[in-house]
Amino acid sequence: MKTRIADRFAACAAENRPALITFVMAGDPDLATAAQILAALPAAGADVIELGMPFSDPMADGISIQLAGQRALAAGMTLHKTVAMVDEFRKSDATTPIVLMGYYNPIFIYGVQAFIKDALAAGVDGLIVVDLPPEEDDELCIPALAAGLNFIRLTTPTTDDKRLPAVLKNTSGFVYYVSMTGITGAAIKSRAAVGDAVDRIKSHTDLPVAVGFGIKTPERAAAIARVADAAVVGSALVDEVARAVEMNEDVTARVLSKVESLAKSVRFARVGQTAV
Repeated sequence: MKTRIADRFAACAAENRPALITFVMAGDPDLATAAQILAALPAAGADVIELGMPFSDPMADGISIQLAGQRALAAGMTLHKTVAMVDEFRKSDATTPIVLMGYYNPIFIYGVQAFIKDALAAGVDGLIVVDLPPEEDDELCIPALAAGLNFIRLTTPTTDDKRLPAVLKNTSGFVYYVSMTGITGAAIKSRAAVGDAVDRIKSHTDLPVAVGFGIKTPERAAAIARVADAAVVGSALVDEVARAVEMNEDVTARVLSKVESLAKSVRFARVGQTAV
């Protein structure tokens, strides 16, 4: 199936470079600023954008993304407004893939079929729903795939070879490897182990493998980019939002500056160059 996600990874592969996937929370710190950041991410170097769906009980996330969700909810963000953000983004960008990432509860409340219909109409390319295991694929995964949305699954260091085929069965777009056990924002302990894990996943699938959780600096992003098809950065970006708000700085400028430095490191990771 031809999709924006497949096209973007193919384009990166043709350039012999990994992709940079950025995560930002919809509505953080407010809707207008978040929309401004979203619109500017591709020019700053984001190849794929994960847009967080704010939720009051984000059990897999660390404090940074928890607080980002709280700021968004306090500013009045909803899932309907999140979908509308994508619709507005598509008026000026028809090619950058957008993946909605979050939890099933807001989608359930929205209504699965209504959500899938509205997400597709807005230009959403895929979903990452962290609290729906393969055993619950009938809830959202299979209807989403049938409608044409990619459904991206998480794998972890504890996903062994016996479990991996079940996890990958209905996965599409790319595989998201969570580089450690624990919550978002923790530190990656072993780059070699990440490389081994990526190789093991690739022995089971032809899909690109993206690595996330714990990537906070350009140097770490480059190290991951050398062994994976994409590096995913999230907590580091929402931390920039928090710092800018606290210091009364330009939120958009601060976030985009961080993305630009990450993108440069990732782009040149495989040719031995370093960001300047």
